[in-house]
Amino acid sequence: MQMQTLKFIKKTAPPWSNGTVSTPNGPVYKVSTDWTRPDYWGMIKSRAGAFRMNYAVEPGLYAVGEPTKDSDVLVTANYKLSFDTLRRELKGLNAWVLVLDTKSINVWCAAGKGTFGTDELIKRISDTRLDTVVSHRRIILPQLGAIGVNASIVQKQTGFRVSFGPVRAQDIPAYIGAKYKKTPGISRIRFTILDRLVLTPLEINPAMKKFPWFAAVVLFLFGLQPSGILFAHAWHGGLLFLVMGLLAVFAGAFLTPALLPFIPFRSFAIKGWIVGMLMVFLFTQVFNAIVLHDTILLIVAFLLFPAMSSYLALQFTGATTFTGISGVKKELKIGLPIYIGTASISLVLMIVFKLKEWGVV
Repeated sequence: MQMQTLKFIKKTAPPWSNGTVSTPNGPVYKVSTDWTRPDYWGMIKSRAGAFRMNYAVEPGLYAVGEPTKDSDVLVTANYKLSFDTLRRELKGLNAWVLVLDTKSINVWCAAGKGTFGTDELIKRISDTRLDTVVSHRRIILPQLGAIGVNASIVQKQTGFRVSFGPVRAQDIPAYIGAKYKKTPGISRIRFTILDRLVLTPLEINPAMKKFPWFAAVVLFLFGLQPSGILFAHAWHGGLLFLVMGLLAVFAGAFLTPALLPFIPFRSFAIKGWIVGMLMVFLFTQVFNAIVLHDTILLIVAFLLFPAMSSYLALQFTGATTFTGISGVKKELKIGLPIYIGTASISLVLMIVFKLKEWGVV
């Protein structure tokens, strides 16, 4: 244990710590319950894209306030935004925070993937020698982590009894104050329009990174002529398809999540298809004289772009509480062949359109 303690002391203190707390196994970092400017900026970046995959804290044991052997142990993921949200809500409390290695994934998603799971929790309790730090044998996990943890196995192998606390970190003080009794209010999963809109950049950004490839294919197909690739033909013919592509991204990655509870059917794929179809219909009505000049292009538009919207909406299943892992797998199993088939048919129709345009057929 001496070697582990010396190694710990040599570490550079993280910017969100404000000292250390002594334990039988050596000092652990005491975390601040106040956010700094880098914390807010990190939240913004993690909401916007792939930065979240590297936005993590080191797994292990941390302290809030001045915890003792009788203080509660709260478990969270090592995704820093999850960690930050928890520590901010513990202001004024004395507690231990046990951080699991979830590969920088939040509690809800990590529980589904298995990284916020039974084995990792058992390992972390053992590695931190939690039984020597606290005199009681209870740990509090977030309710959204319940699908990944088998409480009976954890208790059997570690002696610690698992309690699943509130859905939201902000309700933890009330939960502890009520002697660990959960009211219907703190057990209810709320997924408001604001909660959904906050997550949409994570769907929009990856789609927009791939959009230049889509644009390149569209411009190539419309610009391709027997004499070569003509820019005027590419721009004149492909512009409206590019706009409809952007509308498909908007429909699937933004509008569908925003209107999720109000769109008919349970399936995310169908929800996204409905919104995408509506967007294409409205667009073709507004630009009726331009778009309807060729029946093949119209068919491609009503095939391809609702399918794109549907696919993007289906990606949102990983961020929502509206469905479970089995539902996601089922939709993907059914949806992927349909998306591939739709894209293939659309490509064939575009080839037919070009041959017709060249007077070959």
